Amino acid sequence: MTAISRSPSSLGLLASTVAKKVVMALSGIVLTGFVLVHMAGNLLLYLGPDALNAYGEMLQSKPVLVWSARAFLLACVALHVWAATSLTLTNLAARPVGYRQTAYEASTYASRTMRWSGPILLLFIIYHLLHFTVGSAHPDFVRGNVYRNVVIGFQDPLVAFLYVLAMVALSLHLFHGVNSMLQTLGLSHPRYNSLRAMLGATYAAAVTVGNLSFPISVYFGLVR
Repeated sequence: MTAISRSPSSLGLLASTVAKKVVMALSGIVLTGFVLVHMAGNLLLYLGPDALNAYGEMLQSKPVLVWSARAFLLACVALHVWAATSLTLTNLAARPVGYRQTAYEASTYASRTMRWSGPILLLFIIYHLLHFTVGSAHPDFVRGNVYRNVVIGFQDPLVAFLYVLAMVALSLHLFHGVNSMLQTLGLSHPRYNSLRAMLGATYAAAVTVGNLSFPISVYFGLVR
């Protein structure tokens, strides 16, 4: 029998790659959970201004908790971006010359667009914070009046369209990301592959439909 040996450098690269995938998966759990909670809170839009503004006021009444959560989420975003960028650069370095003919049988459209949906979402997060949190990108921002800010913000067709595009990117990112995250954390077996794909699709659909409803409902006058 022939023993298969690996050099220390290759073992280090393997360990590093695995570690980065774990970092991306763990930070992904936090971010996907936040996306769901954030969407659920915004559903109060349909209960009227009192409900949504009371929710916003409740959050602002706990500044230490809110800023601690924001710092933690920003740290998770930074770790997620770092791990994703590092893994992408490692993959590109391992295959500097592209294949003459690309085969997509083993991948999905969502997985092939991860390197694009990720940066798009990062830019969207920055804009979203400037739009509805800081208010500098909002045409008529009134601090504390969340309902009014949302309605006025989404009455602009360009803003509504940008949010719709961002939610499409989010749906693709979540569809592949949840599937890949569960696989990295150990749910990797032929018996579970279809379950992983179903969970990713269901989660992505629920979050996307909920988030898409906000700009669409406001723009078409269902929420005034």
